[in-house]
Amino acid sequence: MDSQISQASQVSHSPQSPHTFQVDLRGLVDLLSHHLYSSPKVYLRELLQNAVDAITARRAAEPDAPARVRLSAEGGTLRVEDTGVGLTEADVHDLLATIGRSSKRAEGLQEARSEFLGQFGIGLLACFVVAERIRVVSRSARTPGAPTVEWTASDDGSYTVRTLPDAERLEPGTTVHLVARAGAAEWLTPERVGALARDFGSLLPYDVRVGDEPVTDLPAPWDRSYPGPAARRVALARHCHELFGFTPLDTIDLSVPLAGLRGVAYVLPSAVSPAQRAGHRVHLKGMLLTERAEQLLPDWAFFVRCVLDTDSLRPTASREALYEDETLAAVREVLGERIRSWLTGLAAGDPERLAAFLSVHHLGVKSLARHDREMLRTMLPWLPFETTDGRLSLEEFAQRHAVVHFTRTVEEYRQVAPIASAQGIGVINGGYTYDSELVEALPSVRPGTVVTELDAETVTAHLDAVDPAEELALSGFLAAARARLDPLGCDVVLRAFHPLSVPALHLDDRDARHEQARADAEAQADDLWAGILGSLRGSAPRARLVLNHLNPLVRRISSLPDPELIGTASESLYGQALLMAQRPLRPADSALLNRAFIGLLEWATHGEDGQA
Repeated sequence: MDSQISQASQVSHSPQSPHTFQVDLRGLVDLLSHHLYSSPKVYLRELLQNAVDAITARRAAEPDAPARVRLSAEGGTLRVEDTGVGLTEADVHDLLATIGRSSKRAEGLQEARSEFLGQFGIGLLACFVVAERIRVVSRSARTPGAPTVEWTASDDGSYTVRTLPDAERLEPGTTVHLVARAGAAEWLTPERVGALARDFGSLLPYDVRVGDEPVTDLPAPWDRSYPGPAARRVALARHCHELFGFTPLDTIDLSVPLAGLRGVAYVLPSAVSPAQRAGHRVHLKGMLLTERAEQLLPDWAFFVRCVLDTDSLRPTASREALYEDETLAAVREVLGERIRSWLTGLAAGDPERLAAFLSVHHLGVKSLARHDREMLRTMLPWLPFETTDGRLSLEEFAQRHAVVHFTRTVEEYRQVAPIASAQGIGVINGGYTYDSELVEALPSVRPGTVVTELDAETVTAHLDAVDPAEELALSGFLAAARARLDPLGCDVVLRAFHPLSVPALHLDDRDARHEQARADAEAQADDLWAGILGSLRGSAPRARLVLNHLNPLVRRISSLPDPELIGTASESLYGQALLMAQRPLRPADSALLNRAFIGLLEWATHGEDGQA
């Protein structure tokens, strides 16, 4: 028994030979096509990328080497030929047939690696997304007298390598032949190949052609010389329309030489939601990386669409997005500063164009200004706000009013704006996105400005009090009205104010609404929760219905002898004040409106019956 244990122990501790992972190529291709790449079209980018990288590698040793890439598609096949560095037979076995290894790691190429487009060694594997067979014919430029080598691979994972006669390829370089897989022939048609090549490779630094048609279009539109600024604007507007389908309001240069970045931002001609993620076109060393880069600019710059070329940003593994790192964060900050400088330049020298821009995109500028005090100071004379004096800038409004009142919601503004305007109270509607934050920040860029939130007490204090003798004479009327509205958490106050056409004004604030919500919840809760909610009862003032003593209708209601009818009329005035303020109605408010309407109808028809 001991000997058996000893033998087992020896077996468990004896060295074991390593095993090699087996890769299911078809499964891997399916993974690439469904999860890594957004579309089969990336196969052409991989082919162009490999060709351009091969030329770059050759030119590192031979600066005068030819730099050509030729594509030819016909009958479900594609041929891509380049004059790059080429491969030896050892390179073919070591690089093409080993998944995950990159030719950029090959000996002698490391010093040129920063100039390459590809960084992940996926290479030709992506071509299996559209091809069932790949044939590579290559001759090395680094090894004098190296023979021409052929590598042929199928999507079942098998491949062959053989040496070809020199006549097969006389010059160094590589030719890739693809044969379409079933259902993918459309990706290898001449029209599709031409369109994809122009889309991906229009800014590549070498001579790339599909048949006889050139693909590259250099220099880039933003780097070209034009007769004057007007001609440049026209040309860039045409370029924007071709890429994005709109004619821009303006163009912003985004060239940052220190970051190896060149391009432009096009200002959208119509407003968009700040939540809408902008898609920008980013080229990496001339090759289109993505049309949907979202993290390139700060979130507040949602009013522009960019197209640029960079050699400093890193792509993700799929090479269809940008890798979030310190470099991207720094570039994002610099590009944001470029857009900010453009805005301040407009404010200083072109107010008409700035006004046209703000009429469409004031929300984006407000978003920036709430975090950037210098931008807020610059934009003070230009940013529009809704006020009781009309649509004004904060600067102009503050010059008119010693105290800048504002509301935090649109509903609050609507319920007090007519009354406040008639009483000479200046109020800004802070209910729109970012507006209340900007109004509160006003003293930080305009010292001495007094800013305060408008509440029900302030409005009521500006309304004229009724003569005490008259109010005492109406005590019965006020008592009946208060008794009817008390269950709704609303007090009744009598004041005299303009305009005369407004019979009643409903006033509350956030604290009053919070208290009302707590009271509603307490009324509907069980004993336990009712006790808990009751302990949270606040001391905030309740909402109030301010009746206008100058209004003829209120005067007639106040002279009614029937307390029940006074109560019904008071409910009607309450409901009308809520509707005028465009406040959302609670179930209790809706029931009150219905009850008051039916009650008034009954009273009116009963009066007619009595006369009959």
